[in-house]
Amino acid sequence: QLQLVESGGGLVQPGGSLRLSCAASGFTLDHYAIGWFRQAPGKEREGVSYISSSGRATKYGDSVKGRFTISRDNAKNTAYLQMNNLKPEDTAVYYCAAIELVDMIPIQWDGYVHDAWGQGTLVTVSS
Repeated sequence: QLQLVESGGGLVQPGGSLRLSCAASGFTLDHYAIGWFRQAPGKEREGVSYISSSGRATKYGDSVKGRFTISRDNAKNTAYLQMNNLKPEDTAVYYCAAIELVDMIPIQWDGYVHDAWGQGTLVTVSS
């Protein structure tokens, strides 16, 4: 059974940093692109970042460019999202998702059926 588990969320002050992890079990991530998405209360889900199976290709949403960095360690079967200079508007539940794409990333943020989703981890940015 394909399973993803996020961790690393929490409460942080504006300007602070957090690193989220997305650990896979039941399958290996080698042939999967990994995406991070977030959903704030009362808002639609938003695409945050994607990384290709090899790690060579990445993309970011406009609201996080220059502040967030996605990475992966296939040997550890884990992907990461480093979030710096956090803002109150980054407050949301963050989800990771896997889609079987070899060395490619989705062109769009939506319209794709992902093979697995995590349960989400809450990030709260507040003073």
